[in-house]
Amino acid sequence: MAYDPDFGEWVQEHFAALHPLEIKRMFGGAGLYSGGLMFALLDDGVVWLKADETSAPLLIEAGSRQFTYPTNDGQTMSMAYWSLPESAMDDPDEAVAWARQSINVALRKATAKRPRKAKL
Repeated sequence: MAYDPDFGEWVQEHFAALHPLEIKRMFGGAGLYSGGLMFALLDDGVVWLKADETSAPLLIEAGSRQFTYPTNDGQTMSMAYWSLPESAMDDPDEAVAWARQSINVALRKATAKRPRKAKL
């Protein structure tokens, strides 16, 4: 993974309707956060949006590709992140719409992880 601060500036401008956003470096790339939830990865000039079983088919239909990486044993691993559709690279409104879907995925996943309090 590689993160370019100039790309981070572009992301902040392109997704301005979602402010405040936070970019945190991680593993050479960066995580993109809204409201404390990571909803995208930034790597080598690509915005990788968090997806689930509902949003992934929509991203595939829009021409997105899945985030993959090689492992030490020669395998290829994939993650539940998909590239921002090419058409959204020049259209901030479309990019924000995709990002909002991704933020909703992150919110659903975070809500599902919260432990339930025991009834007394």
